Amino acid sequence: MRYRQERKRPRRVINKIKDEEKKVKPSSSSNGFYYSFLTVVLLLCLVQITISAILNISKIISYKAKIIQITKTRDTAKALNEQLQDNIKNFSNITGLEAIARNNLKMSGEDEVLVIINTPKEESKEEKSKIIGLKKQHD
Repeated sequence: MRYRQERKRPRRVINKIKDEEKKVKPSSSSNGFYYSFLTVVLLLCLVQITISAILNISKIISYKAKIIQITKTRDTAKALNEQLQDNIKNFSNITGLEAIARNNLKMSGEDEVLVIINTPKEESKEEKSKIIGLKKQHD
């Protein structure tokens, strides 16, 4: 009895292979569509990533330019503030105030006489030629 059980042959091995071949053929067309669809989706993702990278790089460049401009503005503002603080320190004493009064406000002290000498402005050649032309027309 044991001998007979070991001698049994598998009957459907050939049929299973044929069944598998039949199943592969119809699914290859659906797999082709599936792969082409995935390819299109991946290409769209690649295009989106490329566009995003380009836009990000352009934003980085513009932001760096703005940072440079802002730091220059900050540095000039710091320098101006230091200069103004020095001016405040210099003009807080009496001699500084006297210098401002004399130079900018044209003031003098109690025992001083202020003399202002105005120099005439030089007339341009065009103004002189106009004046000469008017004089000739009137004569």
